Amino acid sequence: MKAALLTLAMIGSQLTTPVSERVPDINIQKLCKLSAANARVMGEREPQSVGDCIREENDAKQELAKIWPKTDSIMRDRCEGEATALGTRTYLDLLTCLQIADDTKTAGKGRAKAR
Repeated sequence: MKAALLTLAMIGSQLTTPVSERVPDINIQKLCKLSAANARVMGEREPQSVGDCIREENDAKQELAKIWPKTDSIMRDRCEGEATALGTRTYLDLLTCLQIADDTKTAGKGRAKAR
């Protein structure tokens, strides 16, 4: 019985996709509504409408889906960790983090070749 459970656990773990292997699932409806509500509470003018926020986040998610599989898992984990720690976990923030990391990596390769 224990062997069967162990086998199922091992097989099941191979069938699941590690979190960093797929684009994170972010509730952008809630995120955008919360952002607008926070702006009102702080007495600020809304930086953008909820609808514009949702469109922008959906666009960022589509771009993120294109580069996510090609990006090193260490970098994906780092960007996700930073966004979570800062409380700014949005598709736009994740996309920006990965783009900056890629630009930095590319610039570093260019300097190495110039030497």
